[in-house]
Amino acid sequence: MCDKKIKKKRKKLKRYGKFWVYILRCCDNTYYTGYTPNLKQRVAKHRAGKGAKYTRTRLPVKLAWCKKYRYFKNAFLEEIRIKRLKRKQKEKLMGKKSSKRKKISN
Repeated sequence: MCDKKIKKKRKKLKRYGKFWVYILRCCDNTYYTGYTPNLKQRVAKHRAGKGAKYTRTRLPVKLAWCKKYRYFKNAFLEEIRIKRLKRKQKEKLMGKKSSKRKKISN
């Protein structure tokens, strides 16, 4: 046996081009934030139940907001920033009025 360790080749990440940060609205009215180089394909995966674990149990999902970035790092940092926002702040970012819960009357 050879002492050299076999290293798996990692797929090189493309650091520039088109990257999207997006927010999905789930059926339970929650939000999911992510980033991807191919928005159309990624949203289709979420809708098919093959996306993130979070969205699999909250189908159907709708694309609520997206923004294009040229560099991976900018998209990645924006995703992190958005994930830290409160619900009202996310809604403000999307340009919507804050959602108000309706009181259920008996």
